[in-house]
Amino acid sequence: MFPQAPEPWLDLSTGINPVPYPCPPLDATLFHRLPSVADHAALRAAAARAYGAAASCIVPAPGTQILIETIPRLVAPSAAAVVGPTYAEHAAAWARAGHAVSAVRDLGEAGDAQVVVVVNPNNPDGRTWPASTLLAAADDLSARGGMLLVDEAFADFESVVSLCPYLRPGLVVLRSFGKTYGLAGLRLGFAVAEAGHARRIAAALGPWAVAGPALAIGRAALGDATWRSEAAAARAADAGRLDRMIARAGGTSVGGTVLFRTADFPDAPGLFRRLGEAGIHVRRFTEASARLRFGLPADKDAWCRLSRILR
Repeated sequence: MFPQAPEPWLDLSTGINPVPYPCPPLDATLFHRLPSVADHAALRAAAARAYGAAASCIVPAPGTQILIETIPRLVAPSAAAVVGPTYAEHAAAWARAGHAVSAVRDLGEAGDAQVVVVVNPNNPDGRTWPASTLLAAADDLSARGGMLLVDEAFADFESVVSLCPYLRPGLVVLRSFGKTYGLAGLRLGFAVAEAGHARRIAAALGPWAVAGPALAIGRAALGDATWRSEAAAARAADAGRLDRMIARAGGTSVGGTVLFRTADFPDAPGLFRRLGEAGIHVRRFTEASARLRFGLPADKDAWCRLSRILR
């Protein structure tokens, strides 16, 4: 789109922590051998402590995207309602698996759907739902043999109450690792579900789904509560700085999370073009042409590049 743009590109189109977790030194044998049962158990134990669920309920996966693809194939074709607008891959994955998918604006509009998908906090507007509302929906769906899938990809740095400690039949929670820890290329994510359902998901993924180096780095990062707390505070300050820059550029905030901000602009297509010509990529929306989503810059130079265009 912008072949004359200066490089390197500044990619602000994602909601990934721009300041990654410092990876620990790795034993070279992690690259030479298949992951062991002990490697998997150590990661599940660390994730269980971080998310507040039993280790038997934790399913490590090579990123949450593969879980978004896999879980619909474990459910008999039915009616699935996706609360949105939200991450488009949820609806696409359920449709690919043969389900009749409908887009709804809120939980109360799901009707008789056997499956309901909610992203909490939502991407791209940051909308949230109380745990009590989601748990009531999970109980209702479970009583009908259905499922509530809650994607908590952006929950680590937010004030939302995670459902991981409140598992029940028919409730599956997804947790992202790469977004929080700035290590998206590691490809690590988790499904959290009651033990029986967790075993079904793990069986569908097959053996050695997660690479040995990812198991080791994930275990270290998930066990580092101090880093996570400090990162949450630092990124919240960054999000406030970005809000002020967007407002000075004439943007009207429509929400977001600590890791991304979404706003409407009087001339969003023009701003998208000017940013692109300057080598800065942000997220635009075909269904909302006035809307742009900004990830957080990583350092002083990146902040200055963005600030020059927004001014």
